[in-house]
Amino acid sequence: MRDSIFIGGGGDDYREKQGLTLKYANRHGLIAGATGTGKTVTLQIMAEGFSAQGVPVFLSDVKGDLSGLAAAGSPGFKLHDAFMDRAAKIGFDDYSYQAFPVTFWDLFGQQGHPVRTTVAEMGPLLLSRLLELSEAQEGILNIAFRLADEQGLPLLDLKDLQALLVWVGENRADLSLRYGNISVQSVGAIQRRLLVLENQGATQLFGEPALNLSDLMRTDLDGRGRINILAADKLMGSPRLYATFLLWLLSELFEELPEVGDPDKPRLVFFFDEAHLLFDDAPKALVDKVEQVARLIRSKGVGVYFVTQNPADVPEDVLGQLGNRVQHALRAFTARDRKELRLAAETYRDNPRFDTEEAIREVGVGEAVTSFLQKKGVPGIVERTLIRPPSSQLGPIDEAERKALIDASPIAGKYEVLNDRQSAYEILTKRTQDAAKAAEQAEQREEQAEAIEREYKSARRYSGSRVKRSSSRSSRSNARGDTIGDALGKALVKELRGTTGKRIVRGILGGLFEGK
Repeated sequence: MRDSIFIGGGGDDYREKQGLTLKYANRHGLIAGATGTGKTVTLQIMAEGFSAQGVPVFLSDVKGDLSGLAAAGSPGFKLHDAFMDRAAKIGFDDYSYQAFPVTFWDLFGQQGHPVRTTVAEMGPLLLSRLLELSEAQEGILNIAFRLADEQGLPLLDLKDLQALLVWVGENRADLSLRYGNISVQSVGAIQRRLLVLENQGATQLFGEPALNLSDLMRTDLDGRGRINILAADKLMGSPRLYATFLLWLLSELFEELPEVGDPDKPRLVFFFDEAHLLFDDAPKALVDKVEQVARLIRSKGVGVYFVTQNPADVPEDVLGQLGNRVQHALRAFTARDRKELRLAAETYRDNPRFDTEEAIREVGVGEAVTSFLQKKGVPGIVERTLIRPPSSQLGPIDEAERKALIDASPIAGKYEVLNDRQSAYEILTKRTQDAAKAAEQAEQREEQAEAIEREYKSARRYSGSRVKRSSSRSSRSNARGDTIGDALGKALVKELRGTTGKRIVRGILGGLFEGK
């Protein structure tokens, strides 16, 4: 089956090969079934099939089991005989054990290469979903992103956004006139949500170097597509972070990849495990975005496969676009379960040999009801299928093997070192420091001016009082001196005018003439 991926054997004797045609593999798909019915193994063998055909794969390892794709199965494995019997039963004649090229990723940077994006790339819509913001709070977040663009403030990590929100809060009076009401309470609520996100470990998600999508689309030296495994066992502790990150990744693929029409095989296949987390309590705007991405991304050569317990977990508008389906057993213990089982059965093209609803309820572990797109994209008749055994190891590899594979990865060292370049936080911090310095200098100048003015006023008061006192003393002295002089002069004139004065004058004149 060179142009398809072998999934298992169908028909009454399980010898009819059931496969996923590569040409229609980008038309998306669904893997559904109750817990313990074999969804993880189906995901594993589909990843193997795509890789063998040179198609890169991205999947999340929710249970920690899928790391076994990097190691070959072993004849010493306890299920070895069962695997060989099944391979013979379904006509899988060239079945053998082999490892596949794997790249490990981890948002927390512990079990794989760090995978990051920037706050700006995440955007306000997905970030609002991640933070569970109200409509008013989402509006303020949109204002913040708008201001970041207008003022040249790169939003790379969480501290950039936190600093920008502080600036928005401080300038809310001016900004509200242009953008609408900005309340301190709403800004504070967003900051609290960011703190919760930070405590959940999202600090590791935002920053640079950001993920280069081309690193998800690599092929190995032998032409096999690399299988990108996101460690999600710890990430599932923050389900909204998990779902939002995967939706962001889909959105980035949709926006950045060029149109390729209908290629002979996909450029990348994306498995979205625990897909119900994406749609739980999701606002209509987000569901609409998922529907848009699912509808249009196939023209970019990307196939999206949702993995969930029940097809009802996926909205009808999205479910209708999933042409390739592997349906494991569904439980029907309640009236609601029976209704959902009936609805799931109605989405398949009937097979006259059996009742689809009954088959979905009765298939055993490792068995499924399948339907794949055929020529011209027409859904195939539903078939009971015995899923083929995996060629890679069933179950996880150990930590030493994982570390060795990470160290030997073609992208080793590319994302490990965080690059904290100048961005909104640094720019706004510098602005604040410059403003504080300018205010301090202005205050010092004002204090100096006030001191000079005080000294000037004090000097004027001192100088004026001294001059006044000197003038007063001079006036009093002059007045006193003039009074005594006047009195003496008047007395002398009076005396000279009298008899005694005349005798004195004559005596003086006579003495003068006698001498002569």
